[in-house]
Amino acid sequence: MNSFKRILAAGLALALTGALAGVAPAFAQSAPLPEAIRAAGALRVGIEATYPPMAYKDPATNERRGVNVDLVTAIGRDLGLEIRWEEMSFEQIINSLTTGRIDFSGTSMTDLPARREKLSFVDYITTGGQLFTTRALAASIREATDFCGRSVSTPRFTNYFPSGQAWSEKACVAAGKPPMQVVGSNGATASRTDLRQERTQGAILGAEFVAHLQRTEPENWAAVGKPITDNLSGLAFPKDATTLRDAIAASLQRLIDNGTYGEILKKHGIAAQAISRVSVDAGQP
Repeated sequence: MNSFKRILAAGLALALTGALAGVAPAFAQSAPLPEAIRAAGALRVGIEATYPPMAYKDPATNERRGVNVDLVTAIGRDLGLEIRWEEMSFEQIINSLTTGRIDFSGTSMTDLPARREKLSFVDYITTGGQLFTTRALAASIREATDFCGRSVSTPRFTNYFPSGQAWSEKACVAAGKPPMQVVGSNGATASRTDLRQERTQGAILGAEFVAHLQRTEPENWAAVGKPITDNLSGLAFPKDATTLRDAIAASLQRLIDNGTYGEILKKHGIAAQAISRVSVDAGQP
């Protein structure tokens, strides 16, 4: 599904969500905050700050930077609330949501049906698993199927791991080629280390991360082909936190409409992954 169709599908899913769950189809209108949040005057937001350009630490200052940092900060400003960041690893986020340690996740998380068993998502960018390699190997790895019979690293706790295996079955094995060996790592940094140290010949990370790598280190990294998956990333909420979710969705739509959202994505080099309308729980398998 191309980006236009994805955005259209997201809009249709939003309308359907509104019809079924009482959520207003137009999030540009205001939605009330939960009284407990309003009384506290703050939002507790979980973030994993090792995934540029979405959230990472500036090596010069150790300050948080990134799309999600800027976007959540803008949401807080729009709602008149303080943002209280809670840094944690990616694998801690779901448990922190379901146990009430945080109000929502400011870390990019692919909106998957399996995750919606416990969570609900405000979808805000398109995303997909992008294969990439080093510039040194790019001469011999020109298209995605050149990874058939080679190994790639990807975080084992993300959807990129099973998606990479499924893509291999379809693109490699079904075509009579040897499978792509998908190696699970402990995170995006570990996958890049695997590739840099030649333990693998490629890696799979989010399209936004690979775009950042190519923008900041063009001499080191090369994307290979188009993303092997096509989906939406969202801000994640506990499944029963619908009032807060809808208030954040309404705020985000206002930021889209007034241009703040577009400026943030452009600043960080992922304007191509922008959406025009917020959606809720519109991700695909």
